[in-house]
Amino acid sequence: MEQKKRVLALGFFDGVHRGHGALMRKVIERANVIGAVPSAFTFDPHPQSVIFDKPVCLLTSPEDRADLMRRYYHIKDVIVTPFTPERMKQPWDAFVRETLVQDLHAVHLVAGHDYHFGYKGEGNPTRLKSLCNELGIGIDIIEKVEFDGITISSTYIRTLVAQGEIERANEFLGHPYTISDTVSHGKKLGSTLGFPTVNLKLKQNVLPPALGVYATRVWLENGESHIAVTNVGKRPTVDDGQALTVEGFILDFSGDLYGQKVRMEFYHFIRPEQKFPSLEALRDEIMRNAEQTREFFASVK
Repeated sequence: MEQKKRVLALGFFDGVHRGHGALMRKVIERANVIGAVPSAFTFDPHPQSVIFDKPVCLLTSPEDRADLMRRYYHIKDVIVTPFTPERMKQPWDAFVRETLVQDLHAVHLVAGHDYHFGYKGEGNPTRLKSLCNELGIGIDIIEKVEFDGITISSTYIRTLVAQGEIERANEFLGHPYTISDTVSHGKKLGSTLGFPTVNLKLKQNVLPPALGVYATRVWLENGESHIAVTNVGKRPTVDDGQALTVEGFILDFSGDLYGQKVRMEFYHFIRPEQKFPSLEALRDEIMRNAEQTREFFASVK
């Protein structure tokens, strides 16, 4: 059976930001000409977490990375490979020859200007270009991408998200900051207050946005979307203030979403999380935040 040829984007692609998008648009362009499958190759976990034996907080889970690549850039195959101590020791040229060309049938590679790979990061764009020429496969190296005079990077966007500057982060991402999860049962406090909510959990090592209340949009499995007021925090008014929760009150919605996978997009930071003197005061504030959310989305139509 003939193996499918691939044009491969190379990188970790945390957040799938505008800079990554430049690689993926080139992948689509080359794949259309060659008649190959537009693909991306990435690792899980982050290589630095294995190299330095310390978790790296990320913008996106592997599942969300793959979903963003498919939805926004039409990448067909997203290959997520475990980054292991064995992989860490693989020489850079063996990675290209054996993993990318032999195993994945790459006929064209696309990488960023700062792409380093292989044992001790000895692979770089110059070496990659030389080896691709030797192997007779295509190669594109994409120069840095800037926005507002700043080089776009996952590190910079993580800082924005952690500070609650979600609208600025979205400008650099080129799409809303997004998390997805299967809706779990919370403590039913929202229903008690008259606000049915969706409770999501952040995946392991995914960076939480700054604690506070956000205007968000929730996408359901059936393709519907609804605006929501979402609290990211430790619910100091009603809990012990320890466990982090992501709790979204979907406006003008009724129905049971438990067990359904939803995608939540963050658009606007409304206020920091705070402790209220009573449940009634909390409920009044949620009502006010709901109106602020409606006004925000009405203003951006």
